[in-house]
Amino acid sequence: MSRFGSRTRPSTAISTWTQADSLFTYSNVDFLVIAGGGGGWYGGGGAGGYRTSYGTSGGNSAAESAVTVLKNTNYTVTVGGGGTARVGTAVGSNSVFSTITSNGGGGYTGSLVGGDGGSGGGGVGGGAGGAGTSNQGYAGGASNNAADPYLASGGGGGAGQVGQVQQSASLSGAGGDGLTSTISGVSVTRAGGGGGATIRYNGSAGRAGGAGGGGTGGYENTATVGTAGTVNTGSGGGGGSQNYNGGNGGSGIVILRWKTARLGTITIGAGLTGSTTTSGDDTIATITAGSGNVSWS
Repeated sequence: MSRFGSRTRPSTAISTWTQADSLFTYSNVDFLVIAGGGGGWYGGGGAGGYRTSYGTSGGNSAAESAVTVLKNTNYTVTVGGGGTARVGTAVGSNSVFSTITSNGGGGYTGSLVGGDGGSGGGGVGGGAGGAGTSNQGYAGGASNNAADPYLASGGGGGAGQVGQVQQSASLSGAGGDGLTSTISGVSVTRAGGGGGATIRYNGSAGRAGGAGGGGTGGYENTATVGTAGTVNTGSGGGGGSQNYNGGNGGSGIVILRWKTARLGTITIGAGLTGSTTTSGDDTIATITAGSGNVSWS
């Protein structure tokens, strides 16, 4: 008997399991999940929802908790596409990683009010801007000119800023700015709102999209169409004028980052398009399209 009062049989194996061993079975993964941006109508499209555990989340909210994953277990990933300008509701599609879902950006609703979404779309003809989703993005800018419903419009909301309201009877609102993240190893701004269009003749040129890839609004006088939100930023498309279309929303993105020594390598499954790189002790996976599963081993 030992001095601690317990016996050890010579034939009995002694467990050497330690807490450190569990770190090689499961560990945390940081994420940035951005949904597809809304397509431009007259007002600018709203940016896709912006959720992250690595810095500031949408609506300038606090970082979320990292996701705990198990090795050799599948986790769903979906990269949302951008909304199509003036088709259907023009809302962007959701992006997903495991339990994290970011909502597509707001677009056309069939009325003068901007569509709700991760960030809201801009209004027109006296209509309010669409609402953003809490901790994902901001509201779109309102139109304040009901007297001439189709002259100017509001800008789409961005992940980091409200879309600008219509500035005057002939001057639309600019798109709200996005947010900057370093999860990929470099500083990149994404999820800007689309700029509002000048819908009829006269007035000022269409407004710029928000920083991070928001599309510029169109301008009837120069037959200028609204431009699309930048691909893989989840930015909103610029609004369109009376006879010229708005821009489509930019597709979203999913970026994952983890300690290489704890989780090892990732398998990006069929149906997904992605790549990996390293930064110091971390591995980073950037997934740019599709829907499928990822796992670690």
